[in-house]
Amino acid sequence: MAPCLKLCIVSSPKAWYRRFVCRLNKSLYGLKQAPKAWYRRFASHLLSLGFQEAKSDTSLFVFHRGADTVYLLLYVDDIVLTASSQQLLRRTIDALQREFAMKDLGKLHNFLGSALQWRTPSDAAPVHPRYPGTCWYVRVQSLSMPVDTSPKLSGVTGDPMKDAIDFRSLAGALQYLTFTRLDISYAVQQICLHMHDPREPHLAALKRILRYIRGTLHLGLHLRPSTQCDLVVYSDANWAGCPDTRKSTSGYAIFLGDNLVSWSSKRQNTVSRSSAEAEYRVVPNAVAEASWLRQLLQELHSPPRCATLVYCDNISAVYMSSNPVQHQCTKHIEIDLHFV
Repeated sequence: MAPCLKLCIVSSPKAWYRRFVCRLNKSLYGLKQAPKAWYRRFASHLLSLGFQEAKSDTSLFVFHRGADTVYLLLYVDDIVLTASSQQLLRRTIDALQREFAMKDLGKLHNFLGSALQWRTPSDAAPVHPRYPGTCWYVRVQSLSMPVDTSPKLSGVTGDPMKDAIDFRSLAGALQYLTFTRLDISYAVQQICLHMHDPREPHLAALKRILRYIRGTLHLGLHLRPSTQCDLVVYSDANWAGCPDTRKSTSGYAIFLGDNLVSWSSKRQNTVSRSSAEAEYRVVPNAVAEASWLRQLLQELHSPPRCATLVYCDNISAVYMSSNPVQHQCTKHIEIDLHFV
């Protein structure tokens, strides 16, 4: 336990004198300041060992000295460690165990709800989400597609659901699965738009996703060693896909070498007047994510060797990105989108 950051007074237990109070010296589990106090305590010790806190992600610590490199990822009290050699990894674990009560669980197999399977040293196997509960194994026929592209989900058609608790619970669980399942990102994003007022068509779309997952439980995110450390971005947009607001949906996927490392599917905040404008709005968001990844790679001492390639399948959006001149049809676009 770490020392308290602020003065904290608690009532005495019933077995003690009730007219006395206790002053806490340690931040007990459950206090609001406990996570921050623990983080400061752990981070200060890592800094004394020569680690540096990453600016791109405060939960990442990097030790780099000559040919020795150690990466440490911290999430509350769960730690993931990797090093350039087994001897360096063992020394780092021993240094942490001398300061904190820790247990070495060996090779990484489960982390934050995701299960990792290792095949060979040259092929890190897929990262599978751990499917909770029995709702994923309902006895229904599986489907090959997570979403029906013919009808568009609307917020006004269909009968309202009488009890939306189960719908919201399943939608939240599906949203958690998108951390490792890119193939359901768009479908889950569409049903999550109607969490405040779900209707029967939304429930049917959710059940369709469950039927798709039932037939694809074996799928996962493959991570393989790659000789290239360059970033490649693919962006796309669904122009005016929302039947109620006519807003478009942005989507992008970012690859580091041969591995997919970041993706997104999100409805745009404003209405686009053309497909070119909808595609153009995706590019700055994708570039912003790629810029953050480039900074992260710099701090990992594996900087990209060349500029990041951004692919867009709309030639008008490409011309708008490369032409600094403001035209009549682009005056209304937000200024922050022109930084590309």
